[in-house]
Amino acid sequence: MTPPRTLWTPAADMGERSVVGRYLEWLRRERGLRFDGYEELWRWSVDDLPGFWSSIWSFFDVQSSHPYDAVLEHPAMPGARWFTGARLNYAERALATTGDDVAVIARSQSTGDRRLTWDELRDQVARCRAGLARLGVRSGDRVAGYLPNGPEAVVAFLATASLGAVWASCPPEFGTRSVVDRFGQLDPVVLLVTRGYRYGAKDVDRHTEVDAIVEALPSLTAVVDVDTGWDDLLADPGELAFEPVPFDHPLYVLFSSGTTGPPKAIVHGHGGILLEHLKALGLHQDLGPCDRFTWFTTTGWMMWNFLVSALCLGATIVLFDGDPGWPDLGTLWRMAAELDVTVFGASAPFLLSCRAAGLQLADQGDLSALRSVGSTGAPLPAEGFEWVYEQLPDVWLTSISGGTDVCTAFVGGSPLVPVVAGEISCRELGASVEAFDEHGRSVVGEQGELVVTAPMPSMPLRFWGDDDGRRYRDAYFSRFPGVWCHGDWITITDRGSCTITGRSDATLNRGGVRLGTSELYTVVDAVPGVRDSLAVHLEDPDGGPGRLLLFVALDPGVELDDELAARIRADLRSALSPRHSPDEIVAVPAIPRTHSGKKLEVPVKRILLGTPPDEVASLGSLADPTALDPFVQRAARPAGPTRPAGPAAP
Repeated sequence: MTPPRTLWTPAADMGERSVVGRYLEWLRRERGLRFDGYEELWRWSVDDLPGFWSSIWSFFDVQSSHPYDAVLEHPAMPGARWFTGARLNYAERALATTGDDVAVIARSQSTGDRRLTWDELRDQVARCRAGLARLGVRSGDRVAGYLPNGPEAVVAFLATASLGAVWASCPPEFGTRSVVDRFGQLDPVVLLVTRGYRYGAKDVDRHTEVDAIVEALPSLTAVVDVDTGWDDLLADPGELAFEPVPFDHPLYVLFSSGTTGPPKAIVHGHGGILLEHLKALGLHQDLGPCDRFTWFTTTGWMMWNFLVSALCLGATIVLFDGDPGWPDLGTLWRMAAELDVTVFGASAPFLLSCRAAGLQLADQGDLSALRSVGSTGAPLPAEGFEWVYEQLPDVWLTSISGGTDVCTAFVGGSPLVPVVAGEISCRELGASVEAFDEHGRSVVGEQGELVVTAPMPSMPLRFWGDDDGRRYRDAYFSRFPGVWCHGDWITITDRGSCTITGRSDATLNRGGVRLGTSELYTVVDAVPGVRDSLAVHLEDPDGGPGRLLLFVALDPGVELDDELAARIRADLRSALSPRHSPDEIVAVPAIPRTHSGKKLEVPVKRILLGTPPDEVASLGSLADPTALDPFVQRAARPAGPTRPAGPAAP
């Protein structure tokens, strides 16, 4: 087996010029703490939670109108209480920078390019705050945005937070059902909307959807159309004030993708998000005031919230609204070149699509300002790493994995740690990540459940409407009591790096052997003619081996003939094992994915077992809802004999 290849190594002076390097020097000077390498620093950060998180508070100079009484009053999960007694406001930190430097750059296929300086951003937030107050918004009220990734969403969110009100957002490509399933849980009082947008070469009208959404939300007292009423909302100058709120006061509600049931309304707090994002963006993404930071996202993915938090570090945020594949896959890269982006993030499927298309980044413009590329949303295989370094040999690649549940990454990169092809570089500071076997024992070098054994400040305050906390406990703590079980398969190496191999609830269980899906997709998607793939294992209720089904979306003009099917099976047997060879290979027009690029493995499995699609997935959250149709049709067919594919076991 070929050993993993190191693609990037920290420069000798990285400890001096990186944020985490300055943090280490601060720990030595202020706390008398010295660490021999990143792994030792990580171990301290999870063993001494009060010491670590109080150092983040002090190093990043978090301001509070009241001093905190205790860093961690109740360390058990769920129910940990952080920085009791403190009163602060997330928006105050996000808007702490002043002056004429650019704070927000927005590129939109609907409205063109726009820029806001820090002073202009502060003025717009103050005006929007006054406008929302004029509409009756008070602390604790919910304000919702059916908005694209543009300046209006950022301004409205920060104005909402400044009042102590609670924000929630969905992108306008979400359908009526998806939006109502989310916002309907919150009883919002104000809704900001757009009634149309441009996606690539296509104009999309949303008048009908907006009218239906408003009709379905009886709690609304006001609706603001940002296309026609934004100036009216911001008409009056206002004071840029910030309501001091407790550390655990709700900041925003994020929603799960709705692919394993109704979307969970996940409540995040001012203090937890602020501290976690200062740590994650500062110490792990190495962001600071000189950076221009972009991540391709919509307002319905947690990466939008993550992107906006770069303001808390004084960085400029670059927003993109539109089709990243129009007129071609070089669109985002050309934007990065034109705007001197220093940190560029996207989903792993996007990077792999660029690779598959043969995109040459040297042809997209001058990317010399770019020093870091980020990847998330799905595991990035070694081939994806290799492509990035073929195109950008000197860049620092950070593959990260976390979730909407914590609005951050559990595992990611560090300027102090090498980048190895196919691996996530490290467990992030303050995240006590382990791999548990089925007996709840921590394992190294073998696949296990990704668990977090100690609390993090950005763990959800609760689910909205879950008054007794039962749904929250069932979601994360039912498998291993007192331990957060995230639902991913992870392998942690003896070097501290790790690989994520897919959702544990989408496991391919072949003859008692658990197989992750990501490595299977890496092999299948590399077969010429295969554009995308999805694997599902259907268990036999009588205890038999069950059936492994592989669905493939093919390139235009390619057919699934015996030769292609044989090639797929041969490559899986050779690269992985005979157990990975599917019982049946089925061609479909497209693989169902969410707007953020996640494959719908569990929903497809449930559909094939007879569950109606609207009960397993929020159809409006899908990039192409019609991609589920072949699976629904297959589930409706009478059971009958199928051609065997050969033995599954070695």
